[in-house]
Amino acid sequence: MSKIINTPLTDEVINELKAGDRVLLNGIIYTGRDAAHKRLVELIRKGERLPMDIENQTIYHVGPCPAKPGQVIGSAGPTTSGRMDAYAPLLMKHGLKGMIGKGLRNKEVVDAIRKYNCVYFAAIGGAGALLAEAIKESEVIAFPDLGAEAIYKLRVENFPVTVVIDREGNDLYRIGKEKYKIV
Repeated sequence: MSKIINTPLTDEVINELKAGDRVLLNGIIYTGRDAAHKRLVELIRKGERLPMDIENQTIYHVGPCPAKPGQVIGSAGPTTSGRMDAYAPLLMKHGLKGMIGKGLRNKEVVDAIRKYNCVYFAAIGGAGALLAEAIKESEVIAFPDLGAEAIYKLRVENFPVTVVIDREGNDLYRIGKEKYKIV
């Protein structure tokens, strides 16, 4: 059974999530890959305003394909989140509460998740067309020169994700391996 969660995320919601929980997200999420993350961090370091308020928001690590006629967005499968690890702790310090992607995160990101009460979700790699069906609106809001790597504001309905790293630092990728380890 999946938990249904509305964005923006709150501490109360994050406190209830555990590694392995299946979730359906509803509301607004933003996209961003490494080039966009780098620019966001540069803006923070310069003391400039970000193109969106990241307080309690969720960023999906994706570079969506262009939409075909009649579609809101093209295929929108997750990219490897480890490429954002250098930028994620500072974004969490400035209010980011959720990240969606795939793959392992480094120790600094896990420590920041615990420190700032955040969550890391995974979306299913290879299911970009299916995930795109849950995206009901899409609008480029920053860095259009980055093309598919621009920041998009997405409105999602029942966007399927799994909690991979919860607020306590429990990591489903590591927990899953331990269950099958031969002693």
